[in-house]
Amino acid sequence: MSPGSILTDANADGDSASTYRGVLLAGGDGTRLSPLTGAVSKQLLPVYNKPMVYYPLSVLMLAGLREVLVVTTPRHRALFEATLGDGSAWGMRFVFAEQPKPNGPAEALRLQPAFHDGYPVALVLGDNLIYGSGLRQTLRSAARRAEDGGAVIFGHPVRDPQRYGVVELDARGWPVSLEEKPASPRSDVAVPGLYFYDAEVTNLAAELQPSSRGEYEVTDLNRAYLERGELHVELWGRGTAWFDAGTPESLLEAQNFIHTLESRQGVMIGCPEEIAFLQGWIDRAALLRQANRYDNDYGRYLRALADNATSPRSDSVRNAS
Repeated sequence: MSPGSILTDANADGDSASTYRGVLLAGGDGTRLSPLTGAVSKQLLPVYNKPMVYYPLSVLMLAGLREVLVVTTPRHRALFEATLGDGSAWGMRFVFAEQPKPNGPAEALRLQPAFHDGYPVALVLGDNLIYGSGLRQTLRSAARRAEDGGAVIFGHPVRDPQRYGVVELDARGWPVSLEEKPASPRSDVAVPGLYFYDAEVTNLAAELQPSSRGEYEVTDLNRAYLERGELHVELWGRGTAWFDAGTPESLLEAQNFIHTLESRQGVMIGCPEEIAFLQGWIDRAALLRQANRYDNDYGRYLRALADNATSPRSDSVRNAS
């Protein structure tokens, strides 16, 4: 496996995303994956050759976010700190917060509001894997749009919408309703676990009330933006793959997908060291320090990336997530 092109212009898309704060929700009990999650967080389970958490983290990185709040459970916090560190190895900063009970995704925005108060926020669920052509440009465009005011969510047609939050669109593509895991969905357009919000999100999250399920629902937060006329939906086309790897079946599908892509294309998907290097957040020496931690194919891939750094191709950042 050998790396491809490197970043030729680290600021090609502007640096507006540097004003963002990221929130990565890696809590919950992982009951749908029991007994795999008896001793470990589901977001630390392997998806082929990397822990699951690397993939949603790489999405935030591709969006340009360098400061991330990692929300996990009290018993798993030390494992995440050991796995991710403080972020400095990747040119980032990680802060950790604890969610003692799985009280809903939107609670992640209520646990440590000082971290993101006054900033636009990107929230990603820790069991979501996203891959697609032009993903970096899609993410940065969404970030800019939300920063200008409102929220941006995504839509993806699925066969089983009752498992997800669902958005109903009118003939013009504007959202008209949102439902959380409806028994009789009004559409087949599911909302993946990635959301971009403007700087009002901290205040709006603080006003949320628990749903009938006793949770702070991200659907209710998105509905608040919908009622303000400030919710934008971007539909993903057939070239985008999205996995909610919270069941044994979907986890296996994600593992097979990543293995097939990496084996056939010779590139890694969701590799934080590579993304940080390609985006100019770490230099070649820092990349080599990371490579030397691994006496395996992962380390050899990073060393090859460092060796090829003097021979950039014409591409900018390859879709690395």
